[in-house]
Amino acid sequence: MTHALDADEVVTAFRDRGFGPFTGVPCSFLGPVISCLQDRYPDDYLVAANEGEAVALAAGARLAGRHPVVILQNSGLGNAVNPLTSLCHTLRLPVLLLVTWRGRPGAPDEPQHELMGQITPELLTAMNVRHEILPDTAEELAKRLRTASAHMEATGLPFAFLVPKGAIAPAPRTPDQPSGESRTLLRSEAIGHVMEVLGGRSLVVATTGRTARELERDWDRPGNLYVVGSMGCASSVALGVALHAPSKHVVVLDGDGAALMRLEAMATIGRTAPPNLLHIVFDNGAYESTGGQPTGSGHVDFAAVARACGYGSAAEAADPEALSAALSRPPSGDGPALLRVHVAPYSDPGLGRPALPPPASAARFSAEVTA
Repeated sequence: MTHALDADEVVTAFRDRGFGPFTGVPCSFLGPVISCLQDRYPDDYLVAANEGEAVALAAGARLAGRHPVVILQNSGLGNAVNPLTSLCHTLRLPVLLLVTWRGRPGAPDEPQHELMGQITPELLTAMNVRHEILPDTAEELAKRLRTASAHMEATGLPFAFLVPKGAIAPAPRTPDQPSGESRTLLRSEAIGHVMEVLGGRSLVVATTGRTARELERDWDRPGNLYVVGSMGCASSVALGVALHAPSKHVVVLDGDGAALMRLEAMATIGRTAPPNLLHIVFDNGAYESTGGQPTGSGHVDFAAVARACGYGSAAEAADPEALSAALSRPPSGDGPALLRVHVAPYSDPGLGRPALPPPASAARFSAEVTA
């Protein structure tokens, strides 16, 4: 990329060509575009819980006569394969994809993006999705959008623009650190309370992103597993451990966006009902790592969902006293427990990446589980 497009240029080019609505799951590479949509065209942007849902929503919009755009990180292509191949391809419902290219060969990235970065173009080709790199000028983008439109109308198949790092000019956003006596808990503080009360006797599985990074920075130990990537899968990983290591107490540190992405996991947790599993959802209402876009968790009663799924108990906490009381409460013994902890959408801007390589984290944790 020789030039970074301004987010407003991108949104204007798409809308001028008649594209919209926009739906998807945020990625930091497209954070400024999403922020522009939310600020200027809120009725034309809908955040989805996962990428497959976004493709299905777009398919419905296409049936209603619109020309939808799906925004997703390339790691989310895994979630989108089925609706792209068995829905859009079968019904010939073309949707336009904006796919960020994390882990692009030659561009260093986090470990979880390495494999998908290598295979992203080939995966799109295998799904009969024509694709090209997002142009780096507004004029060329307008031209390529005409090409994309013509291709979709002629074939009934999707078209994708790959968005490398730096293709969109950044729009820095650093949330103010909460202050005052009545401020909401920071997630790092909530993790501290959990580890002080339960860390000595529990295996802890932490969801990808800042949760795992804060746990490693402040409370690293062999009994922790730092899940990288695979957003939404931490609770299922923890369930697998709990079911097959029934003598161990297992805690999963989840996030609201991650829990929403794989909400079906709660149904399986409730159905299998392991009494040794505590599911903690740190809810900050935002996709913090990608720029603070809202998750929509404010409309979800996680405790009620958990009870409906068959959890033995469910509670909420928003301050240190309530959190400590909930953590100190003896397990009910009649199934898994859920604890939703309201936290602030903030973390240390200098928070580093996990220092322990993922395979080493998994091996160390597995040894602790089987000891």
